[in-house]
Amino acid sequence: MDYARMARHLLTFHGTVARTFSPAALASIERAIKKAERGHRGEIRFAAEAALESTALLHEQSARQRAVQVFSLLRVWDTEENNGVLIYLLLADRDVEIVADRGIDAKVPAADWEQICRRMEAELSKGRFEHGVLAGIEEVSRLLARHFPPRPGDRNELPDKPAIL
Repeated sequence: MDYARMARHLLTFHGTVARTFSPAALASIERAIKKAERGHRGEIRFAAEAALESTALLHEQSARQRAVQVFSLLRVWDTEENNGVLIYLLLADRDVEIVADRGIDAKVPAADWEQICRRMEAELSKGRFEHGVLAGIEEVSRLLARHFPPRPGDRNELPDKPAIL
């Protein structure tokens, strides 16, 4: 059991997300998602969570495992072309995970998703949270545009508003 990780999570409170992302920053992220989705048929969701609950910590749940749960909870998989992408941030770990539905994941190597996550984490480590998220949205959007270019009649299938868990 990683006691340092457990302490970080237990000492990171729900309000940490609100202190990290102001209402203006969250609005900026929402606008960036809306703008990005005009350039492709994919769907992007951003979710931020302060820390894991104690039960998850006791079971040593990883950020990746939690991101997969959130992908399901937010129904990111519920798109016509299976091209939803979740960008998940677990603040207590400063960990970014990207979970992509099978339609886009089959076309993009795992290493590409991982590189985006590491670049975002580098920005987070500098305290540039909003910038890091916006850059991640832009990079994910470029991949979606390459594989799912826009076409007339596209509709927005998922909310663009960031999910704060």
